[in-house]
Amino acid sequence: MTYLQAVVLALVQGVTEFLPVSSSAHLVLVPHLFGWPDQGIGFDVATNTGTLVAVIAYFRRELASLTAAGLRSLAPRASDSRGQAPRLTHDARLAWAVALGTIPVAVAGLLAHDWVASAGRNPRIIAATSIGFGLVLWWADRVGSRRRELDSLSWTDTAVVGLAQALALVPGTSRSGITITAGLARGFTREEAARFSFLLYVPVGVLAAAKEAWDFLQAGGGGGAPIGPVLVGFALSALSAFVAIGALLAWVRRQSLTVFVVYRVLLGLAIVAVLLWA
Repeated sequence: MTYLQAVVLALVQGVTEFLPVSSSAHLVLVPHLFGWPDQGIGFDVATNTGTLVAVIAYFRRELASLTAAGLRSLAPRASDSRGQAPRLTHDARLAWAVALGTIPVAVAGLLAHDWVASAGRNPRIIAATSIGFGLVLWWADRVGSRRRELDSLSWTDTAVVGLAQALALVPGTSRSGITITAGLARGFTREEAARFSFLLYVPVGVLAAAKEAWDFLQAGGGGGAPIGPVLVGFALSALSAFVAIGALLAWVRRQSLTVFVVYRVLLGLAIVAVLLWA
């Protein structure tokens, strides 16, 4: 693996992981476009860990508050004068929503892992999901009321966004794209939908990093990539992901998501054109 390959793939992973354009689609297509060999599981572990570090660093204060509130909610609490259990605080509810919203994608990942690793990486599927879910994102951005904040998050909202996140196992769907779409469809503002999407990434990222690390150890620690490019991949994926998170949040405060829809449709059409040409 060359340093050029490491730089390009790390930037692709870091930038596209949190933009609603599908990192998995780009990581499948970019090596194919340049004729590069598989980068190896060691490099995948490094870049995915880099993006996880980025989101934890960006939301470090909020994550600390949510974790503390979630742990406090587990402690026994006295009922009120009417014999009812005290209501969860906003932070505790959000912490539990993040945890519960991860269950569907964890279950789907266990059930569909083999398909995702093989048939799911078909360029035809990537083209269809890139265009199809891009248009769904456009629809949700157009019809959603965009009035709700996360303090109104219900368990139904959590279930809808969590189930939507499970669809992101199909390359081309985009985990951030489909969760933001679900949030918009439930009436949340663009910024709040994006923020919930980013918070949901933390447990998903931890699970993915653990799974990849396990696969890496099962392979005897041989990931195919030398240590230098791996370290570059980790650093650049973390830095670019941190910038991408801030950039997307700043964008959705002022602009619609149409630019990402257009990009997804053009990407899908370009894949179709290449397939037809070939």
